[in-house]
Amino acid sequence: MPKHADLSSLRKSWPSPFVARQEIKNFSGGIMSEKYIANLDSQGLGPPGRIKIGRKVAYPIDNLIEWLESRSTAENAE
Repeated sequence: MPKHADLSSLRKSWPSPFVARQEIKNFSGGIMSEKYIANLDSQGLGPPGRIKIGRKVAYPIDNLIEWLESRSTAENAE
C-alpha cells in the first residue's frame, strides 16, 4: 500500500492560516499550479473548505495540506 508524503512542514513556513489560490504554486514549491487546482475545484475534486471573497479563493492551510498529502505518494530513495 502506498504511503502518503508528510507535508506538515509547509504549515510552519506559511505566515497565514489561509493560502490564496494564486499562491498555491509558491506554497507547494511549484508542485501544483493555480490553474490546475481551479480545474479540480470546478469538478468538485479540490481541497475542502475553500472560501471565496469577491473573485478571490483561498483554502484553510490544514485542509490544503491534508488534501495534498492524500494525493501524494512517498517514494523510497535508494
